[in-house]
Amino acid sequence: MASVEKHYDNLLAPYYSWISGGSELKLAEYRGFFRDHGVRPAGSGVAVDLGAGSGFQSIPLAESGFKVIALDTSRKLLAELKKNAKKLPVVTVRDNLLDFAIHSPANIELVVCMGDTLTHLQSLDEVRGLIEDIYRALNLEGLLILSFRDMTDELTGLDRFIPVRSDPDRIFTCFLEFERDHVRVNDIFYEKFNERWRMQKSFYQKLRISRQWTNKCLQKAGFKIELMEEQNGMVLIFARKR
Repeated sequence: MASVEKHYDNLLAPYYSWISGGSELKLAEYRGFFRDHGVRPAGSGVAVDLGAGSGFQSIPLAESGFKVIALDTSRKLLAELKKNAKKLPVVTVRDNLLDFAIHSPANIELVVCMGDTLTHLQSLDEVRGLIEDIYRALNLEGLLILSFRDMTDELTGLDRFIPVRSDPDRIFTCFLEFERDHVRVNDIFYEKFNERWRMQKSFYQKLRISRQWTNKCLQKAGFKIELMEEQNGMVLIFARKR
């Protein structure tokens, strides 16, 4: 299986914010998201951001009063997060999200795992284990926010080509190959230098996770589902530890 960490190091990390639409746009989006959903400190004020990337969720959470532990495997993205967070209460940790409990304090009020991070795990067993670990780590009444892309419906033919973003000097697209448990994501990036285009390419695999399976897994772990909906092609779940 292709390494997610190597894929980000070799291709995505330097362009991740640009691919996502730009840091300021994404920060504004998540400031509004957390505000509109009433996500603010009500207990310990400790939040853990799994797959924090360059801080699209960590920074707005810290701005709203949380003390954030931001965990990711990418040095480049964590360095960008640390730079953008400035003096906000954000601690960056470079490690696999499955090991988050090693770096987390005892009193966690909020865990977020957003932006399709969940599909970076290798198997449904790993997802199940992570959900169970999060349940144990959260305080009573603690909240888990998940978002991920449900890729259980297979695309065919030309629908497998996804134009992600482009501008006069950059073009980013991907091609999807559907396997039994995973989707092979082939990323192709063109960038113009001195009026000549240079191509970079790499691939990794994303796990196919359905919203129905995730719902059952969360409830079996002990969570109460407070919200489950689809937004912009992403499954969004709020799950409370009761």
